[in-house]
This record gives sequence, C-alpha cells and structure tokens, in this order.
Amino acid sequence: MLPQEIIRAKRDGKVLQADAIAEFVAGVTDGKVSEGQVAALAMVVFLNGMSRDEAVALTLAMRDSGDVLDWSDFPGPVVDKHSTGGVGDNVSLMLAPAIAACGAYNPMISGRGLGHTGGTLDKFESIPGYTTQPDNALFRKVVREVGCAVIGQTGNLAPADKVIYGIRDVTATVESVPLITASILSKKLAAGLDALVLDVKVGSGAFMDDLAKARELATSLVEVANGAGLKTTALLTGMDHPLASSAGNAVEMRNAVDFLTGTARDPALYEVTVALGAEMLVSGGIADDAADGARRMEEAFTSGAAAERFAQMVSALGGPSDFIERMDAYLEMPPVRRPLMAGPEHKHLAGDLGFDTRQIGLAVVELGGGRTRPQDPVDHAVGLTAIAGREWNGESPICEIWARDEATVDRAGQRILAALREAVPAAGTVLERVTV
Repeated sequence: MLPQEIIRAKRDGKVLQADAIAEFVAGVTDGKVSEGQVAALAMVVFLNGMSRDEAVALTLAMRDSGDVLDWSDFPGPVVDKHSTGGVGDNVSLMLAPAIAACGAYNPMISGRGLGHTGGTLDKFESIPGYTTQPDNALFRKVVREVGCAVIGQTGNLAPADKVIYGIRDVTATVESVPLITASILSKKLAAGLDALVLDVKVGSGAFMDDLAKARELATSLVEVANGAGLKTTALLTGMDHPLASSAGNAVEMRNAVDFLTGTARDPALYEVTVALGAEMLVSGGIADDAADGARRMEEAFTSGAAAERFAQMVSALGGPSDFIERMDAYLEMPPVRRPLMAGPEHKHLAGDLGFDTRQIGLAVVELGGGRTRPQDPVDHAVGLTAIAGREWNGESPICEIWARDEATVDRAGQRILAALREAVPAAGTVLERVTV
C-alpha cells in the first residue's frame, strides 16, 4: 500500500491492518517514507487515535525495524524503567546503578529531551567522553561487568522510532497515547527485558496533565507491553513541581552526584527513585515485596554501593574515572549565574509556592538547554538550580539561573515568574500503581 493511502485510511477513521502498519514503518526505516508523510500520519493518529491492536502492531513493527537484544545468558534478571518525562526528572541517573547494586541488570536505553521535558542522554552527554551510543558488544560488556549502562538508541535498536521520535517533537504530536506507547515500548521490547516498570507522570509539568489522562496512558502502556510478552507495571507519580531542585543537563548531573554521595537528596526525588526501584526488584524476583525492595534500594544508597556502580559505568563508557570525586572539574559552568528574586506581588505564595511546571521546562529550553528542532544543539551547561520548594519563605530566591548571557537570563526569569502560582494540594508523590 502507498504511504499516502495508509495516511488517508487513518485520516478517514479506518482501522489499519498490521501488515499496512508494518509496511509504513519499514518505509520509515529505509527512507521510502518521507518526513512529511511521517508527520502526517502522526497528526492523524493524534487526532483519531488507534485501537489497542493497532498500537500493538505499531509497537512490534517499530521494535522489529532493528535488532532485538538477547540477555538469556545473564545470571540475573534484566529489568528496566522508563519515565514519560518531566522537569527535573533525573531519576534514571541514580536508579540504574542502585538496581545494579541490588543484583539485577539494567540495560537502560534512553532518549533525548522532548518538548519541555529533559532527556537522560543530554544529561549524560554533559560528561566529557561518555559514550551514549556504544556498539552492542560494548553495551553488553558494560551491563555484564557493572550491572547497568545508560545509553541511547544505536542505529540498530528500533531505528524507526528514532526517526518518528524526532519528528513528533516538532510537529505538536507528542501527547498522543498510541504514539507515546509505541515509542516507549518499541525500545524496551528491542532491549530484550525480563520486566519493565513505567513511571507515568501526571501534573502541570507532564505530558499528561490530569490523573485520568495519565491513567489512560499507563493502562495503554501496561496492556500493550504485556500483550507483546513483556511483564510490565506502572506507577503514576506527581509532576506539579520540578522533581529535583535543578533543571537542565549538567546541573541535573550535579544534583544526581550529590544524591548518590549523600551530600543532598531532594525528598520527592528520593521517594520516587526508591519506589520505582522497589517495583523493579519485585518484578525481577529479587525482592519479596515493595517494602523489601525499598529496604534494598535504601541500603544501596546509604552504603555507597550505588555511587560506586555509577562511577564504574561512567568510566566503562568512556567518561573520567574520577568523575564523582571531581565533577566540578568536568561539568561545564556557564559564565552567568544569577539568583531570581520574586516581586512583592508574589509574597502571598510564601509557604504555598507552586508552578506551572511546564513553563519551568520551557525556560530551560529558552536558555538553550533543550530543542525546538531535532537537529538543534543543546547547551549542557545552562539550566536552573536551587529551585524553591512548596515551603518557600517569601524572601529567598525562586531559583538560580545559569545562562550564557544576561538577555537569556532576563527572558527565562520572566517566564519563571509568570509561572508562579499557589501550590496544587499535595496528593503524594507516588499516586497509583497500574497492572493488567
């Protein structure tokens, strides 16, 4: 079938057959389908949706566009986590090494920034020398020896998704449940996992801004993944406030190192990281239940075992062997770092500070720390630090802006101040658990 006829069929509300979906995805991979045609299909899927069978077919076609890894010779469970994206969400940086320290294997294939949300790969690329796209042999070697490796999609792992992912980012088609489902799961199915745990964000800083939408996405992900043979559960977690007290790339890496070494740990970030890790350990058969899993995760952090695995992973993938000890020598700092003070009109928010968190993410993009086009470079040094929490005292800075020049500081500062509001009533950080 011609690509335009597949687009036409979906535009007209018809259900696409699995072979038509597979043919279109094959065309994405071999270049026979143009970027415009990918964008058009993404838009009609965004507008008209997909059935569960269509979503499974799309996911499997994207998985089969490249290699599917096999870890069956590994002596322990191979598990992973994926977040639907948020602001200040650097959970993966601490979670992967902690899971490894607990005895599981975590081959984490991550993505770059999408829309207003940060990307795990962009954070790791702030480390000089770190290889985010190793060949499969090195990937397997690091996972076997260290227990974890955080990398990006190589050319042979779900390559169709790599193309579609970049086009979605710039065509206002990010917030489509079937497209998000297929994008996430094609990579995870290609990774050959034994179990997967999903962190589905909900709130003003998430792609799904209310609980019903987030539950819909989580249910889609869990049902499609299990339907494709991958044991999967999901946690719904709050994203009405930046999760870490930093947002950016190198600044979130600094935050992660402080977390791993025990220098400073943002409470909500710690809660989410431990909860996701506990779920992964239960799914992998290492922990008896969530309480046992949480205890094992906490021990990995307090003992320093997670920090040790992180250092080993960074070194094994080409980064400095002394990165944790000397991160300030390796992570770039921009020339301008200015505290952002609130005005008198914001003083009533003292003790009850909230954000339109999406705007905080967009402020990072405006500084240069994110993309407006797939080919855009990312400035790893810029971002926000010391982001105030709900109990802001009314006098201290809202955050500190790290930027290249005063003009971008001013623009980002105006956006952040306009995003201040009363905090959403706290419903907890981990909201729900979703299973089939």
